Amino acid sequence: MTTLNTHTDFLKGAVLLIDKEVDWSSFDVVKKVRNLIRNKLEIKKIKVGHAGTLDPLATGLMILCTGKATKEIESYQGMTKEYEATFRLGQTTPSFDLESEVDHEYPTEHITMELIQEIISQFIGESEQVPPLFSAKKIDGKRAYEYARKGIEKELTPASITIHSLEILEYQENELKLRILCSKGTYIRALARDMGKALGSGAYMAKLRRTAIGDYRINDAMELKIFEEKLNIL
Repeated sequence: MTTLNTHTDFLKGAVLLIDKEVDWSSFDVVKKVRNLIRNKLEIKKIKVGHAGTLDPLATGLMILCTGKATKEIESYQGMTKEYEATFRLGQTTPSFDLESEVDHEYPTEHITMELIQEIISQFIGESEQVPPLFSAKKIDGKRAYEYARKGIEKELTPASITIHSLEILEYQENELKLRILCSKGTYIRALARDMGKALGSGAYMAKLRRTAIGDYRINDAMELKIFEEKLNIL
């Protein structure tokens, strides 16, 4: 991680830990950081990239690389991810999160903590996961979400993922909060979908926060406004 100071060389390469806010796309974050650095250095171009997408409705840790450090992005992308997620049980949405409206209601009276613990254990380890149609996966040259938003059903190829651990943080009033440690390429929204089915009900992801990428922690990250303030006083 790069500590911002007068010696920070963004062109030679810096690694930035950013705490993404809700409603920002990953591209928005990269664009904002790129423009701030360009303006600060009074240059026309600088490479800035991120090492793993977060959906607009999600918050948390993003690793951004600048300049020559963008060549290292792939090494960060493969790192294990940690999330804190809240699943709403008893309801589903087409996107498996709050991007779309609730479309079905399901019973939850039979769901107990014991059942949840039993089901959770089934998801730990390697498995094949079908990505959400509301995703950036490509189908016939188009992004999957382009079909989804038009109501066109398409089949996505399952991908191999690994769930290293699932820890129950809280369960009350049909809201299940989990700490999830997983491999690259894991869709937490798809995990909500699959877990809801396994519980004999339905579920969607109500909240998501990425708390770690490898050994990099959210506690060491800065919000964009803090990054801008620090950059301005260099």
